[in-house]
Amino acid sequence: MIFLDTNILLYSVSTAADEGTKREQAIALVNRDDCGLSVQVLQEFYAQATRASRPDPLPHDIAAGLIRTWLRFAVQENTVAVLQGALEIKASHRFSFWDSAIIAAARALGCRELYSEDFSHGQEVEGIRIVNPFR
Repeated sequence: MIFLDTNILLYSVSTAADEGTKREQAIALVNRDDCGLSVQVLQEFYAQATRASRPDPLPHDIAAGLIRTWLRFAVQENTVAVLQGALEIKASHRFSFWDSAIIAAARALGCRELYSEDFSHGQEVEGIRIVNPFR
């Protein structure tokens, strides 16, 4: 199973002309059946996708509908174990807390790869390989 970070979901709905290639790659990823997400990723998606200052904000109905669609994936809840894992990862690897929580959620789901453009491609953290699909 692969874990999708928030930026993958956001690119999948982007209408920016300069993000066409990333949009296609992101859509291909969200069309897979072997994905995992976390509640944090879905919350971040909603907050960013509907943000009024976004050039193309999604209406609530569309964003909520997409989230319902993505609930077909394995979704890691926010738990005390994920919180503690995030704190350990932050201390060990010096990522931001939120990035550490993404890694902790991916680990809790048993994902072997984390798809994101926010980390170094090819890096391995806590047994999870980072893949930047846009590089």
